Amino acid sequence: MKYTTEIEINKPIDTVIALFDNPDNLKKWMEGLESFEHMSGTPGQPGAKSRLKFKMGKREMEMIETVTVRNLPDEFTGTYEAKGVVNIVKNSFVKISDSKTKYITEHEFQLKGLAMKIIAFLMPGVFKKQSMKYLTAFKSFAESQE
Repeated sequence: MKYTTEIEINKPIDTVIALFDNPDNLKKWMEGLESFEHMSGTPGQPGAKSRLKFKMGKREMEMIETVTVRNLPDEFTGTYEAKGVVNIVKNSFVKISDSKTKYITEHEFQLKGLAMKIIAFLMPGVFKKQSMKYLTAFKSFAESQE
């Protein structure tokens, strides 16, 4: 399953990149994120691995991020592996004007196991809705920064 989401942020591209590229900011906009723990490699660089732990209601989820491409603002791609799913996410940023930036994410989900495949087949909108929720939260966070 593949899809793209995008949003316009009312901040200059350099500001948006700086906020996106700082892992200390993740908890400020990524709902449910409990921890972000660097595991190996040079942080933020290709080959780096980190563990993200989420709590969504009573459900806990852990995923491993592996950075695969770092060429900001054009591309920051990572692979996110969790139980039953691999999500490849390409983030890119486009300067619209001196004070406006377009943030684009391209997602490719690789689902393992019958249960995950059934969920994706029956409710593909759930995945895109969650991705858009994170984009909207990042926009709100970025625009609230001075």
